[in-house]
Amino acid sequence: MRLFGIETEYGITRDDLEVVDPVVESMELVRAHLTGAFEKTWDYSGEDPHEDARGFRVSGLQQDQEEEEFAKVDAHRPFSFHEMKSDLVLPNGARFYNDHTHPEYSTPECRTLRDLVTYDRAGERTLHQAAQRRNRTLGGPHVQLYKNNTDFHGHSYGCHDNYLVPRSIPFTAMVAGLVPFLVSRQLIAGAGKVGIETQEGGFRAGHYQLSQRADFMETELSVDTMHNRPILNTRDEPHADRAKYRRLHLIIGDANMCEYATALKVGTTRIVLDLIERGAAPQCELENPVAAVKELSRDTDLKAVVRRKGGGTVSGLELQETYVLAADKALAGSDAETDWVLREWARTLNLLSSDRSQLVGQLDWVTKLWLLETFAREERIGWDDPWLASLDLEYHNIDPDRGLFFGLESEGKVFRLTTDADIQRAMTVGPCDTRGGIRGLCVRRFREQIQSIQWERVKFTGGILPKTLDMSDLFEPAEVQELAAVLENASSPIDALRAWGQRKEQWR
Repeated sequence: MRLFGIETEYGITRDDLEVVDPVVESMELVRAHLTGAFEKTWDYSGEDPHEDARGFRVSGLQQDQEEEEFAKVDAHRPFSFHEMKSDLVLPNGARFYNDHTHPEYSTPECRTLRDLVTYDRAGERTLHQAAQRRNRTLGGPHVQLYKNNTDFHGHSYGCHDNYLVPRSIPFTAMVAGLVPFLVSRQLIAGAGKVGIETQEGGFRAGHYQLSQRADFMETELSVDTMHNRPILNTRDEPHADRAKYRRLHLIIGDANMCEYATALKVGTTRIVLDLIERGAAPQCELENPVAAVKELSRDTDLKAVVRRKGGGTVSGLELQETYVLAADKALAGSDAETDWVLREWARTLNLLSSDRSQLVGQLDWVTKLWLLETFAREERIGWDDPWLASLDLEYHNIDPDRGLFFGLESEGKVFRLTTDADIQRAMTVGPCDTRGGIRGLCVRRFREQIQSIQWERVKFTGGILPKTLDMSDLFEPAEVQELAAVLENASSPIDALRAWGQRKEQWR
């Protein structure tokens, strides 16, 4: 069962203010998306991030402390914690909300890489439109948004890729198979970064590295996401039938501007999960994965080696090559998308060791490095010049008139999997073959009758008791499309649920 999605936290600032309140600015940005008043419909009761995939429940998380601090420090604010979050479910099935200090966009669940990239790009445009509306209210282009992972002051915000996986896969097998891959995935999916940064020591210029998140990885495994950040997050919150599924929630990834990098990041990870499920993942566990993440990130020549558990050393390229060889042997010919990923994965690794200039416009860290090297050479400045850090930031600006990546895209210098028409449609219509599309369809057709909504359920008003559409096991494309037809033709959500219930009874 292939389903995946991306959650992206965006950096936000105001050019007209010396001191920015990111809580308020993020909330105002989300609400700028609305044409009417905000109504709270997101159902938080279905969220429980304390369950750990290793078989226990944690007593507290950093985000719990955040909510307590909000209650104390922000008690003067004229809104509650959940009002601050301003959770919206969009007509395309995506979620758009304020993650306290960052606006966050979560794509609907996708079944294909092309869809995933398209809905990720739709998120960029959704946030840019909200910024334009907000700026019209402010009287100038003051609000700026960045699809990146650092503010260069010791703070990091995430881009989380998520995968539906069978619960039958032992979690220990996932750890052994995934961690070495994730440590080295930054070679193809890193966003690139000027300088080195830590929460304790702040920012230090004078260097360029592959990944923006590498500096902030602190442990191999953890259920937390804001403190003690892990290479492999152990949160066990499936948003599906718990007896059948897990949701793999990865926080190590960078936010990518290049469509090719996004597709490879998620496509290769999905293939490694297929290998693990088949028992065909290579055995290449590392002695110190956390140190390895940083060592590989800080070597743009890709010559650094890290120690393997049990002895010996291996480079990041060698790790990736081990995985692609195992995947080609086990999965070649499975389907067109798998073959595309295998072919492009092998091609990318070959070019990284031979002629990376051909990857400009495809991999973010290579593209940004080329831009900055060109600029530094022309301006005769060194890597410790603060000018380069500001240009690094502007590479990720999602304003098409300011963002350096969008400048390259407008010149036809970047690889495209999508079209502008695809992206525009994806802003208003969800995938036709996943429950994300159903969620969006409910919002489009019956917004006024929605009492509450979550990833796996929609609760409607009407009648004596609220009526709930349960999608915790709705994953087969044919079933999704049949439900969509029922919803399209129903005069009310209650009629749709009645008709859908009758059809399900016929199947039994």
